[in-house]
Amino acid sequence: MRPLSLPITPKREIAPRTTGPGHTGGTSFQEELNKVLAKQQRVTFSGHALERLRLRNISLTQDDLNRLGNAIDKVAAKGGRESLVVYKDTAFVISVKNRTVITAVDSAHMNDHVFTKIDSAVFA
Repeated sequence: MRPLSLPITPKREIAPRTTGPGHTGGTSFQEELNKVLAKQQRVTFSGHALERLRLRNISLTQDDLNRLGNAIDKVAAKGGRESLVVYKDTAFVISVKNRTVITAVDSAHMNDHVFTKIDSAVFA
């Protein structure tokens, strides 16, 4: 039996409406949708960060993830792009734009640890 194949069409980009009926002059529907989706996708983790969490026996609860997500929201509101978020006894380097934890360092591994390429820090 042959697998079913469907034609794939490229996704079209639709320019936002800037004039005409229904346009209020505020943010576009796509911008509002992106904001809602970003809030739903609170925090993601890179492969490297997941490995660091595993190796260092760092476990996170849903409350911890919510606190990290709130910290990202605060940094984003201030224009941060790459941030050091210190929460409990762990430091997380986070890409704010992608809402992605890049790495995690627990207190046992922080001695002489230097964090580079960050533009902001927050204690959550």
